[in-house]
This record gives sequence, structure tokens and C-alpha cells, in this order.
Amino acid sequence: MSLLAEDTAAADLGLRWKPGFRALGPAFLTELRPTPLPDPPYWVGHSEAAARMLGLPADWRQSEGTLAALTGNLPVAGTQPFATVYSGHQFGVWAGQLGDGRAIMLGETEGGLEVQLKGAGRTPYSRGADGRAVLRSSIREFLCSEAMHGLGIPTTRALCITGSDARVYREMPETAAVVTRVAPSFIRFGHFEHFSANQRETELRALADYVIDRYYPACRTTDRFNGNAYAAFLEAVSERTAALLAQWQAVGFCHGVMNTDNMSILGLTIDYGPFQFLDGFDPRHICNHSDTSGRYAFNQQPNVAYWNLFCLAQALLPLIGDQEIAIAALESYKTVFPREFEGRMRAKLGLAEAAEGDRALIEAVLKLLAAEKVDYTIFWRRLSQHMDGGNAEPVRDLFLDRAGFDAWLLSFSQRHAQLPRAQAADLMLKSNPKYVLRNHLGQQTIEAASQKDFSAVATLLALLETPFEEHPGADAYAGFPPDWASTIEISCSS
Repeated sequence: MSLLAEDTAAADLGLRWKPGFRALGPAFLTELRPTPLPDPPYWVGHSEAAARMLGLPADWRQSEGTLAALTGNLPVAGTQPFATVYSGHQFGVWAGQLGDGRAIMLGETEGGLEVQLKGAGRTPYSRGADGRAVLRSSIREFLCSEAMHGLGIPTTRALCITGSDARVYREMPETAAVVTRVAPSFIRFGHFEHFSANQRETELRALADYVIDRYYPACRTTDRFNGNAYAAFLEAVSERTAALLAQWQAVGFCHGVMNTDNMSILGLTIDYGPFQFLDGFDPRHICNHSDTSGRYAFNQQPNVAYWNLFCLAQALLPLIGDQEIAIAALESYKTVFPREFEGRMRAKLGLAEAAEGDRALIEAVLKLLAAEKVDYTIFWRRLSQHMDGGNAEPVRDLFLDRAGFDAWLLSFSQRHAQLPRAQAADLMLKSNPKYVLRNHLGQQTIEAASQKDFSAVATLLALLETPFEEHPGADAYAGFPPDWASTIEISCSS
């Protein structure tokens, strides 16, 4: 029987629901309701783009019932909420059972999207925590989810944030918030690790079959690995993950906590905690204040992703049946990542086709940027504007080593000598965003929101949804970070 079977008061979001993941059964999840917040909720921010993706009606925010439901204070008609169990490696160490400690799944829509409330209260997997999310981290996750989508990077989405004056205690008292997250699936590497580590092969197989049939059906008919669907599945996940990491590295995105339980089986960016877009280009930058060893430094992310995939391979080994085949299924990561990364970097340089010497050109400019920690986003945007007819001085002004930059710019110009300049400029302006969610912009928005001024959330969201456009009058959001930005500390605490 549904947990909501006896409810007479439930919010109708205008969506139809289907069993989805819940059909796997009680070994995979626990049915439970969100825990209501004690104070009346209020809207903090919302994404109309995400609402359209879900198929919500145009007036979806007008109902008090919707506000209450997306805060966890009122049931959603047609849903049977639940939290899922998974395990994982955290900072390279096996952490054992984890699970949705503060995320409660409402369900899956008929359109094939899962809807989840993050910060909706304790679950059996909270491990003694309160199951809540605070306003600051909720704003960061909401904005970055939509910003990554605007950049064209695979990601979970965020429909809205609702807030409450209820107190949540972290390093200091803060106010609570709930983020409504949306994705085709929130399944992680850790879901597979959980059942494999506990030698529950029946459940492991059921989970793998579910994911393959839903999201990787081509693995059923492949001739790869002598028709081994589970090995083909591992290879497909490896390739999606490689492509995702290439996009992260090209745009200068640091995830900050790439534990196996934070890795999406669909190759999505998932779990926005201590993330950061680079200001000055420092390949060794560590954005997570909790990462004292630098395991998740920016330049380590591609290797960590492969390490995580190796953990997934170990989890799938009982199904694949042959260790050599499992290792072979990981091999494509080593070719897909560099190929995708070079492709992304060529686009940033306005090069639609590959040519000999491109890798050297890419490596040389990254070395120049790293030597002086040149602002990564501003450099690429100014270089794009130079190609679009502007002079080179704004780009040169970013470097103390003018001679070094001039030598590189000459090589860059020679590479473009026989290419259509307008076409190259167009590619660069579409590949190098003007706006990214810098830490200081997020912090300013959070400070305004803490005073109940939520206009900054909407303003910043509008820029991040279309980050390649100029947005006249908004240049302040695309400028250099203030000095105090370097003092912002983002940790796993949220």
C-alpha cells in the first residue's frame, strides 16, 4: 500500500508518476515521507527552464500547496517517496553503507525524470545527521546545477529552492532550505558497490539489468566483449565519464569531492558541495577546505575519475565474470578523455578541425596561464573577443611575461592564417563563457538571501542560464574576483 493512500490533502503538481526505481523493491530503498519544516516556507529561487523540462503547468508556483509540497510539508499526489541505500569510497577509503541521508525521492514522472527533495529530513541513512540542508549550500547547488546546464555540461538539474526560518546547526546556526533536484536517474557508482561489497549478487544483477535496460539498451545487442552486456555497460559508463571530465577540465570546474558515491552512472555532474570554477589558473588548486591531502585537486580529477571507475569495475566483476574483460572495458577511458579534452580545447581556440601541432599549442597556453595564475575565464573570453575583431592588448594585459605570450599569440595567429576568422570567432564565443558561477558571486548572493533579498538569486540565474551571451549592463558579474574571494572556504559541511 502507498504511504499516501490515506491522505486526503495532497498537492497535485500536474504530473503523472510511474514506479521507476521504486519497482526494484525494499532491498534498494526505504519508503518514508519528508519531515515537515516547522516554520512557514517561502520561495527562494526557481528555474522556469527546469519547470518546462518537467512539463509543469505555467502557473505551477502560484499554489501554496506546491510550495508546501516542495518543502516536504505536504504530500505530492500520486507519489510514494523513498530514500535509497548505497555505499562508497570517500577520499579513497571504503566508507561502507551510506545512502540518501537527506535526499528523499518523490518518484519518477511519466516523462522519465526523477524528482528529489534535498534537505527534506532524516532517513535511515542519515548516520546521525539531521537530514537538513542549509540556505547557503542550497543556493550554490541550485545555481550551479542550472549554470552547468547553461554551459552544455551534463548535470542534474534544480527546479527550485524553498526556504524556512527553522534553524539548522553547522559551524554556526543557519536557516534551512530544500532543493528540488531533477535527473533521469540519481543512481551512483556507490549503489553497485553496496550490493557487491555485501555479496548480494541477486540484487546487484537486478540493479545492473534495470540500468542497462533503461539507460544503456545498446549493451544488450553489442558484439563487444563477446556480447557481455555488463562489460559493455562498464565501457559505456567509462566513456560518458571521460567525456564529462573533459568538459570539467576545459571550463575550469573543480568538483571538490569526487567520492564514488558522488559519481553518476549516467555521466552527470552530481552532488554540488565544495565545488568551484577556477579564478586564476592553478592546476593544483584544491577547492574543498576539507581535502587536506589534495586528493581532489583540479589536475587530479581525471585520474580520480578513472580510479572511481576501477571501483565500479570491481563491483561489477561478479556479473562480468572475467577480470581481464573488466579491465579491458575501462581502457577506452584512456583514449576518450584526451580526445574529448583536446576537442574541447581546440574549440576554445576556434579550431574546428584537428591539425598537427594543436596539442603543443594547447599545452603551451596552459603553461603560460599556470605560470602567472592568469584568470582562466577572462583570458579565454578576451581571446575570443580578439578573434572577433578586437585588438590583442586586453589579452596581453593579463600577462607579465609579454614576450612569452606574444610568442604564443604568433603561433596561434599562424595556425589561423588560412582559416575563416569569422567562423573561428563564432566558435570561440560559443565555447568560452563570459559568466561562470564564481565563489564570490555565490557568496554575495547568499549574503543577500540571508536578509530575505532573493532578487540576486534570480539575477545571477538569468546570466548563468545563457553564459555565452554578452548581457549588456552585467559586466560586473564577469569581472575579476575581489581580493577577499581568495579567503572563501568551502568544505563538505552543508
